Amino acid sequence: MGTTVVEIHVPLREAPGLAETDYQFPWIDEIEEFLFRLEEQGEVEVFDDGEEFGDVYVFFLSGADENALLTAASRAAALDGVPTGAFAMITDDEAAEFGLGRRIELPTKR
Repeated sequence: MGTTVVEIHVPLREAPGLAETDYQFPWIDEIEEFLFRLEEQGEVEVFDDGEEFGDVYVFFLSGADENALLTAASRAAALDGVPTGAFAMITDDEAAEFGLGRRIELPTKR
């Protein structure tokens, strides 16, 4: 098995209450900024750029043990404005595609 990677899968839902001209997914930037700060602090590494995958947006973390990665994923999913229904997939850097591995539900704010 290669390096542990935690994928954070967030339902690709538009943020409510925005004007048509506003960016409809501001929570993507919020999560990216949050993960970048964690990386700067040495808590985790952002394994790869996030990307759209079907009906979810996926962020990738590595560089720490599984518990630390899941804690970071849980904190990201609980940020204000992040859609409910986020989950993590515990996988590794040798996985053939996204979404393979053990699924862990992540707590989100209501």
